[in-house]
Amino acid sequence: MIRRAVLVLAGSLLGSGCSLVPSAPTDPVSLHVLDVRPVVAAAPRRDLVLAISAPQAAPGVDSTDMIYVQKAHALDRFATHRWADTPARMLYPLLTRTLEDTGSFRAVVQASSGLPADLRLDTEIVRLRQSFLARPSRAEFALRTQLVSVPGRRVLATRYVEVVQEAPSEDAAGGVTAANAAVERALAQVAAFCVEASTAARP
Repeated sequence: MIRRAVLVLAGSLLGSGCSLVPSAPTDPVSLHVLDVRPVVAAAPRRDLVLAISAPQAAPGVDSTDMIYVQKAHALDRFATHRWADTPARMLYPLLTRTLEDTGSFRAVVQASSGLPADLRLDTEIVRLRQSFLARPSRAEFALRTQLVSVPGRRVLATRYVEVVQEAPSEDAAGGVTAANAAVERALAQVAAFCVEASTAARP
């Protein structure tokens, strides 16, 4: 009877999907951030308030997945490496801080605050990925920008910023280092663009 009860118990465990053998632990996931502060040239101060809209993201860049490419027209994602937040959310405070550092505006605010503003910067992340199509691999970052006159409801200027940065190593960590360098260079270009384009706005 005891032997029969043991067999019944074992059958029940197998039938319910349970296993007496512990499963192997999954590999831990490493989280990475975008956190840079480009050096921007000081610009003449103008009596303008600049509002920064929350960046948008194109499909493929709208999640915490870290994307890479090994062949044309095909996107893959690293299994054990992810962004700590979506690239768009991480870019938002970096944009705000970079535009503040120019000293060109009376104030730089986030559009979500609802504060009155003279200008608004709209951005969309078009691409952020590590490409292994060439060696060394490289980070590719592309950002579409648009500066808008809020009172006049008109677009003052647009700029497509695209930066390619070689990675120091052929792995996800190298891609993160290169991505931060690419974002840093792109932010410096966005700052210069906003300062230049804002001269068409009336304070």
